[in-house]
Amino acid sequence: MNVGERLWKQFNKALGKYQLIDEGDKILVGLSGGKDSLLLLELLARRQHIHVPRFSVEAIHVRMENIHYESDTSYLQLFCDRLGIPLHIVTTRFDAHPATSADAPSSIDSTHYKKKPPCFLCSWQRRKQLFNVAQATGCQKIALGHHQDDIIHTALMNITFQGHFSTMPAKLRLQKMPLTIIRPLCLCREDDIRQHAVSQQYVQQLKSCPYEHDTQRTTARNIFCQMERLNPEARYSIWNALEAEGKIG
Repeated sequence: MNVGERLWKQFNKALGKYQLIDEGDKILVGLSGGKDSLLLLELLARRQHIHVPRFSVEAIHVRMENIHYESDTSYLQLFCDRLGIPLHIVTTRFDAHPATSADAPSSIDSTHYKKKPPCFLCSWQRRKQLFNVAQATGCQKIALGHHQDDIIHTALMNITFQGHFSTMPAKLRLQKMPLTIIRPLCLCREDDIRQHAVSQQYVQQLKSCPYEHDTQRTTARNIFCQMERLNPEARYSIWNALEAEGKIG
């Protein structure tokens, strides 16, 4: 089985195992321009042609004007056009040193929000745009391109820095708005996605985020690499533990 078909098989397994898509769903895909979100959109577009369940897909690319993280939007438009997927491009910004908390999520104390690192503030503003466009276009679900490695890294971060055993689930119903977040790549390995991106000649983003190598996630990724060198089965041990505790779905 080649890597593309393995990813397709794992993607479909995740859809069924975690009941990610229902009949009549309208799904908004967060399209960053990275390999993960490009693969996610490609697989969902392919799945649309299998008529059970019937669902529709749109994509959104959020540009952050004050962060030097940029994708070639003309490429993203061509990519979506080839798949027959409508693309929304939204531009926003965030203040790395906010004087007020007007844009802070209601669950976060205003003083605490002002102390949040740029990665949190940028991520929150991107997520806010996804929520807004999803509701404006009548989408019930938002699909994100997090893969199995991302989910394991998050678990390691939460254990190490937050003191609890949890991670990003495959399916999360939001409490304050009629939206569900799904992660159809949750069973896919990053190495496989990387190989597929090369074979399909995905165009890489123009600039990388200046903060991407200075985060807790980078630390967790390095720790996980060491764990896999210690035990090649570490991935499956961690995943089985998360599933046993009901943290995935």
